[in-house]
Amino acid sequence: MNPSNAPLSRRTFLAVGSAAFLAPYVRAQSKTAPEFHGAIVGHGDFRYRVDKLWSKADPEKTPVKDCHEMVQAKDGRLFLLTNQARNNVLVYHVDGTLLNTWTLGFGGAHGLSLHEEAGGREVLFITDTGGKVVKTTLEGEVMLELQAPSASGAYGARDVYSPTETAVAPNGDIYVADGYGSQYILRFDREGRFVSKFGGRSTQPTNPGRFMQAHGVALDTRGPAPLLVCTERIRNEFNWFTLEGVHVRGVYLPGAYVSRPVIAGRHLYSGVCFGARPDDYRMWQQRGYVTILDEEGRVVSNPGGRAPEYRENRLQLMLQDQPVFNNCHDVAVDKEGNLYVCQWNSSQVYPYKLHREA
Repeated sequence: MNPSNAPLSRRTFLAVGSAAFLAPYVRAQSKTAPEFHGAIVGHGDFRYRVDKLWSKADPEKTPVKDCHEMVQAKDGRLFLLTNQARNNVLVYHVDGTLLNTWTLGFGGAHGLSLHEEAGGREVLFITDTGGKVVKTTLEGEVMLELQAPSASGAYGARDVYSPTETAVAPNGDIYVADGYGSQYILRFDREGRFVSKFGGRSTQPTNPGRFMQAHGVALDTRGPAPLLVCTERIRNEFNWFTLEGVHVRGVYLPGAYVSRPVIAGRHLYSGVCFGARPDDYRMWQQRGYVTILDEEGRVVSNPGGRAPEYRENRLQLMLQDQPVFNNCHDVAVDKEGNLYVCQWNSSQVYPYKLHREA
């Protein structure tokens, strides 16, 4: 407000307006702003402005460890899962304001899936790599805990169980990816009773239907019948299966050690947690970015990575372009098409928001 109560001159008005307009840019370029804050990343129709200062959480009061996954509820709230046992779940407004926190005391909290039940109620499925899968309300009340596979007869006593992700079918069946364990996709009914499993460990570079690391699983409803899309991180692949576990197709993403698939609209999004180097295709940390695929499985954008290149219809090696990210573990897509990138082993940073550019 003008202290003198006199009207602003046109020159003063323009100066004030310009300063307000340029404030985000100036902040991004200041010495206190993190590197690449305000940068534009991505390709084609999927370009984004990086906001590393989105989260308004206080790290002294609400610390995080690894920011593993994030989902958005119907009311717009964002739920972040972290393996900080003091506060497993942070609830955000889209503007970065922290609304609430709660915890289950999980030190291995890894997978977070949102499911809308028949009556419209939304619930969360949380996996802990220590061997637990629970269904909770949005407020953190545990509604169901799945039996360990050894107790339900799915595994033998010596089979390792370390679940990483869940997906829920339209009929309520629950699919659990045992991504750090015995590499099966386990199927339970809505009451938590074991039904079947498929997959299992593979040591071969190509072996459709078996996994070297079944890191993530999601329901893909973009086609005529729902399918499960599973991450094969070590092989740089996504693979699609029927709900009965029959392999349908796969897509190879050379150099991209992808995290879980996230279906939003007509596209698939994923964080690339580890990346290759131009002369070394092994899993390297701090080489992460985001990748976006269309319905045909073609990469259309790599925010933080190099532009996708196809030669004779074959995708070429994908690499990080600039170190905007370290190790991208998940990406959430909000109703406006903005992205929220969660990172593993990245100095306990909160998620970055990528504002969709028109």
